[in-house]
Amino acid sequence: MSEEEDDKSKDRDAILGAAYAKTRKSLIARLDNWEDQRTWDEFYQTYWRLIYSVAVKAGLRSDEAFDCVQETILSIAKQSKRQLYDPEQGSFKTWLMNMTRWRINDQFRKRKKDTAMAGGEWDNDRKTAVIDRVEDPNGDLLSRLWDVEWKKNVADAALSRVKSQVSPKQYQIFDYYVIKQWDAKKVQDHLNVSMAQVYLAKHRVGAVLKRELAKLEEDAE
Repeated sequence: MSEEEDDKSKDRDAILGAAYAKTRKSLIARLDNWEDQRTWDEFYQTYWRLIYSVAVKAGLRSDEAFDCVQETILSIAKQSKRQLYDPEQGSFKTWLMNMTRWRINDQFRKRKKDTAMAGGEWDNDRKTAVIDRVEDPNGDLLSRLWDVEWKKNVADAALSRVKSQVSPKQYQIFDYYVIKQWDAKKVQDHLNVSMAQVYLAKHRVGAVLKRELAKLEEDAE
């Protein structure tokens, strides 16, 4: 790896790596305002893909995973009015994982019930094994899925917010140069921009991304 490529890799890891550890549990406190549609939209847009991805990888079908997303968000909405989330009992990340775990299990139970009512046979060797592993609080199947998807989701959420704050051209340069790790000369030739524009986009967009990641990290653990 060349020195330039190594520097780009370090920059990318520094910018994106910060997203992997924390997110804002303070957002939960804002959900107490049931009428705050903007807050609910922000919460939904930030976490629905995370819940959906974990649900699918845990064994749910797409339609079941979407139901899981809806039921998880609704459960959080109801709980937020009673302030059942206690930061002193653990991180927001773990709390949201458990909320999702319960709704995933609900979908497996519903599938089993529907299959039984339809006269079909439940594949104990496959489907029951999945739900048992997800239900087991001492197991690590869902925890491993959650950690992987959490990191990806928080990084994606931060990047999505960045897009609305910088020009399309600057974001495109940043995407090729920092995210995809293209060589600077390749970016310059492909987008017909100057080398100065490449480096300027890297620093300007990178600064916005770091700011958004910091917001997502606030009070996370």
